[in-house]
Amino acid sequence: MRSLTFLSKMTIFGFLLGTLPVIFIGAFSYATSSKEIQENVNAGKMQLIMQINSNVEQKLTTVNHTLNQVINSTVLKKAMNQPLTVGDFVMYDDLRGEIRHMQSFDTKLEDVVLINERHNWMIKNSGLYAFEQYAHYEELSRLTQVPEGTSWMLNPSSWFYSEEAAGSAACSYSISLVKKLPTNGLEKYGLALANIPACSLQELLERDEGHFSNIMILDDQYRILVHQNQSLIGKPAAVSGLHTGQLTEPSGQFTASIEQKDYSITYYRSELNGWIYLSATSIASMTKESNKIGTYTLYVCLFMLTLSMLLAWLGSRRMYSPIQLLLNQVGERLTDVQKRKTNEFQVIGERVSHLFQSKSELEKEVRQHISQVRTFFFMKAFQGNIKQSEIHGKLIQFGYGTQLSEWKTMAAITLQIDFSDNSRYSKSDLELLLFAVHNMVEELVPFEQRLAPVIMDQTIVTIIGSTESDLEAFHNAKYALTEHLQQQIASFLHVQVSIGMSLPFSSFASLAIAYREGLEALKHRIKLGEGIIIQYENVNAGKHYLNLNYPAHIENELMDAIKLAEKDKAKELLKAFLQAVFAVEISPQEYQIPLARLLNNLLIVMQESGVSLSQIHKSKGSLLEELLELHTAAEIEDWFWSGVVYPMIKIFKDRQEAQYHNISEKIIDIVQHQYDTDLTLEECASRLHYNANYLSSVFRKETSYSFSEYLSMYRFKMAKQWLADSELPIKDIAAKLRYNNPQNFIRSFRKQEGITPGQYREKKRIV
Repeated sequence: MRSLTFLSKMTIFGFLLGTLPVIFIGAFSYATSSKEIQENVNAGKMQLIMQINSNVEQKLTTVNHTLNQVINSTVLKKAMNQPLTVGDFVMYDDLRGEIRHMQSFDTKLEDVVLINERHNWMIKNSGLYAFEQYAHYEELSRLTQVPEGTSWMLNPSSWFYSEEAAGSAACSYSISLVKKLPTNGLEKYGLALANIPACSLQELLERDEGHFSNIMILDDQYRILVHQNQSLIGKPAAVSGLHTGQLTEPSGQFTASIEQKDYSITYYRSELNGWIYLSATSIASMTKESNKIGTYTLYVCLFMLTLSMLLAWLGSRRMYSPIQLLLNQVGERLTDVQKRKTNEFQVIGERVSHLFQSKSELEKEVRQHISQVRTFFFMKAFQGNIKQSEIHGKLIQFGYGTQLSEWKTMAAITLQIDFSDNSRYSKSDLELLLFAVHNMVEELVPFEQRLAPVIMDQTIVTIIGSTESDLEAFHNAKYALTEHLQQQIASFLHVQVSIGMSLPFSSFASLAIAYREGLEALKHRIKLGEGIIIQYENVNAGKHYLNLNYPAHIENELMDAIKLAEKDKAKELLKAFLQAVFAVEISPQEYQIPLARLLNNLLIVMQESGVSLSQIHKSKGSLLEELLELHTAAEIEDWFWSGVVYPMIKIFKDRQEAQYHNISEKIIDIVQHQYDTDLTLEECASRLHYNANYLSSVFRKETSYSFSEYLSMYRFKMAKQWLADSELPIKDIAAKLRYNNPQNFIRSFRKQEGITPGQYREKKRIV
């Protein structure tokens, strides 16, 4: 047997929760009403007028809601900003369509009137009018003075009929819902009125079958809105014999004498619009109601039971929807859950637990990959292939934010394994030994004092740092650490290592220099022997390793800018390259090395691209000799730019423009032959074997238009040609130009040309 779902359980609970109170209230009401007939009848009358109030307010709320839809519609908002004449048939027809949707038999809505004082037009059932020429212009104009918000008013029906049909009104008064327009504007210059004939609400009074009973509805000014005697509608309540001085509370009951007969008056004041619903019941007739109490009580209880069950079912389904959504998201079906004799939350919990396990496994794999990426980063940094601007961000990303902010003094340590004749290991064991030493460095040096060690060219490299700015203290701590490392490695692995140390530095931008200093120090094993610990300052008089780092990353960007014919960017990169070269204090002869290297790499790019030397250098002399004859940085920069870089850019630019022009011509040809198909830029890219983004950029550079703009322009050109020279219907033209419907084409054409396609065709025929 399948277990009940949470939906079934919640529905049953809701049924019980709604049924028990209703049964109790019904039984209590029947027992009490049999003893106190008069109070029960009064309560029944109160319920009756509450039901009438509910029905009336439901209709009024429906009218209010539908009128809000009309006044907030795009059609009305657009119409409020322009005059309407007999020629604006489409706009008028759209407005009439919006109004017709409001008028239904259920709401008794008879007419909807739209007024625009600014543009002097009025629309109602009988047609379109010039507002200032309307017979009841002054009366309707005064309605614009009503307070802000929804306002229900009692108005003569004759205001809303033309003079020749003024006598055709079914009721002399109409209940009007008045709204100022536009709703979102500060200045209100229009009105929307939804009119319900007052006498159409009379059918609600038929619910009371008492011969001496009378039900009335008064507005907030105590005028009669609904009465069995329709001639009293619109008149003060006093003409019916009712004194309004006792209608002060929101609801209540009192006894009054009307036409020399005693009546029990039950009333209720609506919170929606302040209307007063009254039931006047003859005291003599109350004694006849006792036989009907049981039936009425039964009907009311059945109604409330049905309503509570319906609400319980709907509420349960709504509360169950998040559970159903979760089941769908975790890939479970309700039928499968029932077959497993479990519940929805248990299934969801199992799925969530599985997701957490998968997440943990994924995090483990990511951590392994991060370790590899971090090692690769440090290798590139030590080789000088990382931009200085990227170093800080990468260190923070790899968890070295504390070292980055607190370290004041740093040094590079390089370790190499020494193999002697009496060593137990051979050089074939080098990789394994390097791995073991690498792990020992990680364990022996606290994380707070080092960066991650890496293995590069049979050398273990790491950076140690200190928060102390005292160089002497840092020097002593550095020697103590390296001696401890050397001793522990010898003790556990029985191998000797030599350790080289760079000079202290304070910026992470000096990682590559420090690495070279450490390697340079290790080279002195030739003289000093194996198992040494030596600092670079001992072999270079305390001066940093000569920074001959070639700015390769700037050179790469320069080569890319030349190939892309980006003149300004190439000039900036050439200047940045030369500044980086000349920033190092070396002899004039040593400057020739990076300059000659740059020239050589430029000539290689030129040769690989099929550019001959004669295209950029007309004379037969040597470019290298010309370069070596220059004496100042300004001369060298100008020579590189005018003699090599800029001529190469012009060649690449010519090639690029020829290619761009050819591509653009092909795209234009495709558009002109296939504009009447569902043509897209992606389809053109597929045919021409190019990337779509690249084609978009090329086409805009050549034509100053995007692909979609050019396609739309060409389609409009063909549309105007067809409108002027053919008899094709507008709907066929819209279809040929791939519009979903003719209205979209008409709107686009009017936005483009300022007139509709039909007006354009007539204009061309006249010409």
